[in-house]
Formats: sequence, C-alpha cells, structure tokens
Amino acid sequence: MIPKNENDLIVVDLEMTGLQVKTDRILEIGAVRIHEDQITDSFQTFVNPHRRLEERIIELTGITDDMVADAPEFEEVLPLFLAFIGNDILVGHNIAAFDMKFLYRDFEKYMGLILPNDFVDTLRLAKNVFPDWKHRRLGDLANYYGISTAGAHRALTDCKMNQKVFELLGKELSGEGTADARQNVKTCPKCGMTMVKRKGKFGEFWGCKGF
Repeated sequence: MIPKNENDLIVVDLEMTGLQVKTDRILEIGAVRIHEDQITDSFQTFVNPHRRLEERIIELTGITDDMVADAPEFEEVLPLFLAFIGNDILVGHNIAAFDMKFLYRDFEKYMGLILPNDFVDTLRLAKNVFPDWKHRRLGDLANYYGISTAGAHRALTDCKMNQKVFELLGKELSGEGTADARQNVKTCPKCGMTMVKRKGKFGEFWGCKGF
C-alpha cells in the first residue's frame, strides 16, 4: 500500500435504504484512495439499518436483510471511515445532492462533527463535458467510455467505476480526451457519431447518439 499523500483523492459511494435524507439510512459505505491516478487502498463496510429493506432496494443493490442484520453500528463505522478519508478531497457521482447530505447528517448525529472535506462531483463535471445529454448517470458514463458496469449499485464497485470515469472526464476537460478517453467508444458506421447503450423492447442495444 502506498502511504497517504496530501494530493490523494478519495472516491466515495453510498448505498441507502432509499432517497430521503430525513427518513432513509445508509446501508453500505465504499471508498477508494487515489494516488497519481491509481487505486492504492480501499474501504468497505455494511451498516445495520435496523429496518427491513424494500424489495426494490434488494433488487437494485443485491443487498439483502441477512447481509446487514449483523453489520456494525454507525458509532463503530464512522470513526473508521473518518480515519480512512482524513482531510482528503472526496469524489463522488451526484455527491453534492445525495451522498454528502447523508454524511453530513450522520457525522453530526453520531459523532457531533461537521465533515470538513471538500468534494468534487463527477455529475457536475459530466454536465460540462456532455451538456446535450438527457441523462448522465454513472452507468451512462461508464457505457460511453467502455467501462464495465458489472456489479453496479454496490458501493465499492461504483467507486472503482467512478474512479475511471473521473480520470477520463478530467482528460476531456483538459482537452486530452479525444484520443485517450474515447479510444474504447463505439462509433456509428454510417455517420461516425458515438454509439451509446440504449434500452429497447428486447433489452439493451448499441444505438447512434445522434438518433
């Protein structure tokens, strides 16, 4: 493991019992440490939500009641997570509107702390890079860049996926993306525009972005 560095970034992802900050709870915390564009360490834990999970959450994440029944309490989890992230900048997809609100709430509730870390939202970066896209979900960006989405909606898997997306979005914003970031992207044989994954009657398929 490479030692911590002041230039390290922490990619974070949370899985929840739902979307409401007032009533829902964190189920899983995942994070990876990035040093010079490489993952050097990781953190993952379930958290006991003390409630039964809705079927839609089980289907989305693959997390079951049995998996979290004996998971640690937040009082145990948050100090470990804080030790992992330190004062480093956090990176997440939709982290501003979602993950940080849950983290602010729970750090204040369980530790009496206001989380001071700055953060970068890859959704905001994606809006700058792809202003004409209707959706900029993490899976949409991964599909665009040819990154595997296998195991999506599990915290650590999404962190690793987003680390690659973050790196490629950075290349786009710096003007280096044309050759490097898009090398695995499929292009339409008729018009040359980018192909993206779409959902149809018979499942997912590759379709022209200009369609």
